[in-house]
Amino acid sequence: MPAEWERHDATWISWPANLTDWPGKISPVSWVFGEMTRKISQGEMVHIIVNSAGHEAKARRILQRAGVNFGSIRFFRFPSNRGWTRDSGPMFIQRSSEKDIAVIRFRFTAWARYPDWKKDDAAPLRAAKALAVPIVPVRYNERDVVLEGGSIDVNGEGTLLTTEECLLDKSVQVRNPGFTKNDYSEVFRTYLGAANTIWLGHGITGDDTHGHVDDLCRFVNPHTVVVCQEKNSHDENYIPLKENLERLQGTRLENGSKIDIVTLPMPSPLFFGSTRLPASYANFYINNRFVIVPTFNDPNDRLALGILSELFADRTVVGIHAVDLVLGFGTLHCLTQQQPGSVH
Repeated sequence: MPAEWERHDATWISWPANLTDWPGKISPVSWVFGEMTRKISQGEMVHIIVNSAGHEAKARRILQRAGVNFGSIRFFRFPSNRGWTRDSGPMFIQRSSEKDIAVIRFRFTAWARYPDWKKDDAAPLRAAKALAVPIVPVRYNERDVVLEGGSIDVNGEGTLLTTEECLLDKSVQVRNPGFTKNDYSEVFRTYLGAANTIWLGHGITGDDTHGHVDDLCRFVNPHTVVVCQEKNSHDENYIPLKENLERLQGTRLENGSKIDIVTLPMPSPLFFGSTRLPASYANFYINNRFVIVPTFNDPNDRLALGILSELFADRTVVGIHAVDLVLGFGTLHCLTQQQPGSVH
């Protein structure tokens, strides 16, 4: 699995359709999708999953008014349940022996939380067929393996980040009952080319995926990660994020070297009623020309953008307003999935 900053042929997104994800906010959220698409399409194709011809027409109206070049857009009519493409859409690997890409097919069960997932689970199969690329089912001990793209992050050279809360909890949102660290490490080595797994602890408060790593720690180059830290010692995130930093300081990359660690601030807590939302600057998305970063009308927006701008000197770092997006318990990275280029 290539790193996210390696060259893409396209980015996949699913146009918003499920009203329960953004109650009362589907209209402003659609405009955020328009801005996401406008930025990403300036550097690569955007592959947009829609449910029907009518759904596609709605997307086209927004995109036209947003000033998107339709020469960089391709629509795919796949039935879907929720549309968080990072987790349910096609994930890709490069196969150096065949000089091409393939869809790596983990199963999707709506984060072991929601009942509506069977349409989303079929998306990788549909995408592989539409692109005419091979599909590689992931199986271990004669079982299909369940995994969401947001639960892992790779540096493209053999190291993978994940969390114990997401993959190893035995009672909450259990993806693969009975799986151990060794089991997951073997899957990552065999199917993703990542022989070195770094296990962090807990994810951030409000994350209904139960601990996805893309809300707390991300690779920004082969040897550097950003990790979120909370300065308010009374905040629920303070101790778990501090513990993750301590874990990182004691780990090594695939070549035995220490990881370069850069801390990233957290925005002030956001709520929907009494429900804490998983607002995090770590949920950025790296595409060919830009790094798009969720912002939250918060004083730390500028600080986070500045830190990431220094780390991505070869790309333009831009903020995208995500206060409405995060109402669906995710933002930019959760909604996107990169399609890497073929091996050269």
